[in-house]
Formats: sequence, C-alpha cells, structure tokens
Amino acid sequence: MVGNSRIKKYAWPILVGFLVFSGFFAYQLKNTRFDYDFEKFFPLNDDDTKFFFEHRAKFESDNDYLLVAIYSEKGIFKAPFLKKVDRFVDKVEKLPYVRSVTSITKLPQVFLLPNGLTATKPYIDLNKIDLKRDSAAIYASEELINTMVSKDAKALCLVVKHEEYISKKKSDELIEALDILIAKQHFDDVITAGRTVGQGYYIKKMNKELLFYVAMSAIFIVVFLIIAFKSIWGVLLPQVILLGTMVWIVGIMNLANQPINIILTTLPTVMFVVAMSDVIHLTSRYLDALRTNVSNMEAIQIALKEVGFATFLTSLTTAIGFFSLYFVNVEPIRIYGLVLGIGVSLAFVLTILILPILFYFFPGPKTIVQKNKDGYWNKMLRRWFIGILKKRKAVIIVTGLLLIVSGLGIAKIRANNYLMDDMRASDPVKQDFNFIDKNFGGIRPFELAVSLKDSTRSFWDPEVIQELDRVEKYLEKTYEAEINLSLAQTIKVMNRASHAGLKSYYTVPDSKRTIKSFKRKLRFVDEGRLLKVIIDSTETTTRISGGMGDVGNTITSERNVKLKQFLSKLPSHKYLEFRLTGTSHMIDKNMSYLAQSLIYGLLLSIAVIALIMGLLFRSWRMMLLSIIPNILPLIFVAAIMGYFGINIKTSTAIIFTIAFGIAVDDTIHFLGKFKHELRKGRSKIYALKRAYLVTGKAMILTTLILCSGFLLLLFSSFLGTFYLGLLLSLTLFFALILDMVLLPILLLLFYHPKQKSGVRD
Repeated sequence: MVGNSRIKKYAWPILVGFLVFSGFFAYQLKNTRFDYDFEKFFPLNDDDTKFFFEHRAKFESDNDYLLVAIYSEKGIFKAPFLKKVDRFVDKVEKLPYVRSVTSITKLPQVFLLPNGLTATKPYIDLNKIDLKRDSAAIYASEELINTMVSKDAKALCLVVKHEEYISKKKSDELIEALDILIAKQHFDDVITAGRTVGQGYYIKKMNKELLFYVAMSAIFIVVFLIIAFKSIWGVLLPQVILLGTMVWIVGIMNLANQPINIILTTLPTVMFVVAMSDVIHLTSRYLDALRTNVSNMEAIQIALKEVGFATFLTSLTTAIGFFSLYFVNVEPIRIYGLVLGIGVSLAFVLTILILPILFYFFPGPKTIVQKNKDGYWNKMLRRWFIGILKKRKAVIIVTGLLLIVSGLGIAKIRANNYLMDDMRASDPVKQDFNFIDKNFGGIRPFELAVSLKDSTRSFWDPEVIQELDRVEKYLEKTYEAEINLSLAQTIKVMNRASHAGLKSYYTVPDSKRTIKSFKRKLRFVDEGRLLKVIIDSTETTTRISGGMGDVGNTITSERNVKLKQFLSKLPSHKYLEFRLTGTSHMIDKNMSYLAQSLIYGLLLSIAVIALIMGLLFRSWRMMLLSIIPNILPLIFVAAIMGYFGINIKTSTAIIFTIAFGIAVDDTIHFLGKFKHELRKGRSKIYALKRAYLVTGKAMILTTLILCSGFLLLLFSSFLGTFYLGLLLSLTLFFALILDMVLLPILLLLFYHPKQKSGVRD
C-alpha cells in the first residue's frame, strides 16, 4: 500500500509500471486457449486413476470413436437406402484422421469350415439384396441389435474410429468434414455423438459464453457506475482497475500455459463483480470525503484510512473461500480456486495501489458536492432496527423452524451427475445423444477389467470363458449394459460361425481344443488387431467393454454395488479379479472425491475465517456469533437444492465454499462498525444501532451488486453455470437477510463486553 505522503514521489513510476505490465499481459491474451479435457476431472493421485491409464495402455481408449446414426422413416431395410448408406461409408472412410468405419452394410458374416478354412458372406449383399433373408440374419445375431441396428429397424449406426487422443484442431477438421458430407446425403436424419462431437460443441459454447459474459459484465458495470456516481469520471476511473485486473489475471494464466476450462468461463463475471466491490467502497468514501470540502490529498488519505483495512479483510475472506477449493482432489477445481483466489488478491492490490494514484492525477469532479440524500435510508433502517428488536423472539423461532424445514430438505439432496449434465433438454446435441442412448446401447462407456489371479488358469480354458459369459449375461440383463467387445462374445460368435450361423450355437463351447482353434484363427482376423483389443499381450488381462444409458451416477452406483455382490458370489472370484474402470467410472468416482474434498475445504475456510474474526475482535464468543449468519445461508440453499431436485455435482458443489467467503464480507463491515462504536465508550444497544444505520445501506447495495452480477450467469446455456449464478445469488441474499435480522439479535442476547471502552467479553 502506498502512503499518501509518498504519492507525489512514486505516482508516475507506479502508474507507468502498471501501464507497461497491463500492456504486456494484454499482449498475452492472443494465446488464450480453451480446454475440454474431461479426464482432468479424474481424481488426482488415486489408484483407480492410475489403473485406468494402465488398462487403457494395454488395449485402447474406450472413447475415441464417433457414432453416426442414420434414420429412415420407412425403415432401414430398403435397397436404395442401404446402397446410399454404403456409398456414404466409403466417403467417411476417406475423411481425415478416420481409421476405420464399421457398418452393417459392409460387415461380413464369417463361417468357419470343417477343413479349417473360413468363408464370409455379407450380412447385406448389395449385389443380390434379399431383404427378408438379410434382416432375419441380422436379427438372429443378437450382438448386432442395439449396436449396429435399432430394435425398431428404423435406424442403423456407423462406428467411426478415429485417431486416438485426437487434438482439438484435428477434431474440428474431422467434424467439419463429416458435417459437410452429411449435408450432401439428404437422409431423413443423421445423428452424431461421441467425445469429439461433445468436445467441439462445448468449446464453441465456451468461447461464445465467455465473450457474452465479458460484454454483459462491462455493460452491467457501466450502468451501475453511472447510477452510483453520475459522471463520466465515476465510470472511467473505476474501470481502469476492473479491466486491468481482468487483463492481468488472464495474462498470467496464459504465461502459465493454463487454458480456460468450462468452469472458468464464469471468470469475467465473478472477477468483475468481486473487484467492483473493492473499487466502489474506496471510490465512494473518497467522494464522500470530497463532499466535506477537504482537499483532494486529504480525501485520498481519509478513504485509505477508513476503507483500506475493511477492504483488506473482505478481500482476504473472499480469497480464502476460493483458495480452499485447492483441497479438492480434482485439477480443474483446484485451478478455478487458485485463479480466482489470485484474482481477488490482485483486485485488492490494484485497487489500493493504483486507484489513489488515479484520484491524484484525476481528482473527483466539482459537481460531486451535493446534498445528503440518505434521509430516506436512515428512516427506513431505523424503523427496521426497532421492529427487529421488538420481535426478537419471533425471529429466533422462525429461524429455528427454517432450520428444521431445511434439515428435511437436505435429507433429499443427492450427489448425481450425467455425462451430458450441463446441457439443457432442448439442446440439439443433448437430443442427439439421447437418441443414441435409447437406440444404440448408450453413450456412457462401460469397461470391466478382468485379471487372472491364478497362474495355473488361462483365459482360453472353457470354464473361464463360460464364467466370463455368465458375467456378461448379468451385465446385459440386470446391469443393463450393451456389451460389444469381449472374449466370451467373440468366442460365441466364432462358435456360431463354425455351425453355419445357427443362432442356437451362440454359446461357449465345452471343448478346449475347439477354443484353441478359435484362438489361432483370431490371430489372423484383421491382422491380429481384434485379438489385441480383447486380451493383453501377456494374456493375463482381458476386458468386457460396451455402453449403457446415461442413467446418472446414483443409479450407476446402485448397479455397481449389486454387480460387486454378484461377482463376489461367483466360484471364479478365487482365480479372477474383476475391476470397474473406464472414463465414465472415473467421472463417477470424481463425485465421491468431490463431496469429501469440498467438505474439508469448506470446513477449513470456516475455521480460518472464524480465527480471523476471533483475532480481530479478541473474543471467542464474537467469533461464533459472526459465523452463524454465514453458515445458515449455506444450509438454506442446500435445502432448496434438496426440495427442487438440484443435484450435487462439480458445478453446484463449489458454490458453498465460494459463497461463504463472499457472504462474510457484510458481517465484517457490520461488526467492524460495531467494534468502532464500542471503543468510543458507547453502550451495546447504541453501538448496534449505529452499526445498523451506517452499514445497512452499504450492505444492501453491495449485495444487490453481487446478486445482479451473478444473475448474469442465468443466461448460460450450461446448466451448471446457470445453477452457479442462481444459487450464489440466493446464498448472498439469505446472508444479507440474516446479517440485517438475526445478527443484531444474537449480539444483543449473547455478546456482553466487560468494558465499555473495549470489545472483550
């Protein structure tokens, strides 16, 4: 902080330094990147995360493919339609970064002949189309239903495998080329889904929304500053700090090579709103001082002296709320907490360091001196204060009843998430994914790793494969997953192929010799690539892979518990180890880590802020009383989430730690004035009244500013961002009500200073 006596000496060097650094950070904005890598949401330093990457290295990614569903109102078994699809597949295979396309129009039905040779026949012979025969053959092959063709025979699905771990640039090229190709075909409808589609869509939305929030936040700030200060001066000077803070924090992110993830799209709104609070407090006090006809330098000194420390405390508590997110064991949440924590701290430093220098070079306008118009506020606040004290019993009773009702609501809250959770039901991409979900096994990848615990056993033993088949049947009938890749399924298909395609032979053979012959043939199928993605090179690990509906974390967790119970009762559990893995499983596990980590972070935030309050007022009782009005809003909002079915997930869970750090600001201002009056020797009731009248208007206006800013997030097309804005605004509104209604009563009833001149108990 620069003392006013030194402003003349250091004003120019500091201002020039600020402008140079601002220009440097502004230049870095060209390097701004966006990130939609959901794997970064996996828990850090976790055994399951490590196992996931090891398992994927043995086989292949379970998410590097596109599903292209082609719909025909008249049904798919029409010769012109099938020929058109076949020509389309030929073109898709030539698109950039496409490795292979699996289509029912090109899929061969394999027959294993007694002499050891193989013969193939297409499921659909485009030269001699016999639709009745071909459709019967397809629907006799149960592994094709809900994977390659829909049950109602009105849609078929192409599985387009593309380059693994495809980059954003390549992904965009592939999707753009595919969209152009689809537009030329004139099918009844074509639905695409997959990580590449979701990634491109999310990033496009993130770019659009980030620009929207920057524009809306800027408009909001200009409008508020015009209303508050009624001058061009009052609009331009504060914005130097607000825009400077934003440029600095994004510039620092770019220097650190840190992209903007989906959570950080809220950065402009949050930073503008939080930073504006500091700027408004300092500017308002500076202008109030000018109205008393003091000199410009004296006005700067008064503003820094009376507002500086309180602003420091509110910035500190808000930053602590954000920094506490670092204890969440999920990288994007940690980054979010660090970026915003640093941003809040930076906003305070620039406000205290640069704004007084701007006041020095550009003094407040002469027209700022005006009559005091706070008479209305004083009358209203005085009436509220008296009414609240008269009805203190009613306030306590109502608060208690709300706590009971909130307890019932909190009991209803659920931690749940969906892969397409952030999209609204009306979103076209969400509808496309839902279509795939319903007709082609689901967009939620399912992956079960199976390892041998007994070296005397082999995955090629008939009893082992039969046991795997038993597990697969459970997965398909009870767990409701569609299995499309596994050792047992492959052996059953080969057994059927060796018996002229008869459906009754879609079973695991009892003969070890037969299975070994299938193993030899598998080494030549697709040059051995099929075998490599089913069983690892050491033949000690295999996989059961497929998809399932996006039913949410809660239902999936219930199914997982029953699956583990089923597996534990199998005789094979003595020599086989089953372990759930895959991208969707890791996202689910992230939820359990998230809840636990956020609780720790919130408790730490509460403890640190409570300690600060205790040291500030040198009273453990004051410490407790200051925390109560800021914990109750969290309870009330959690209850609302329970009653309205708003699930705990990544975007909603972080609300509590953020809201607590911001909400406590009003309490600090109120208690700071209360302490100041007590030190003057005032009585407790008089000190309460003065604190209420002096800080009440600022508390109300500041909360309105914060809520209005966060309500901008309601315009987001991402539901997570929508709820972030809504629930943060509700929390801050409840915190204001409790500070204005409950806090004075708590202080009156439970705080008893021993000395009139101090604040000790």
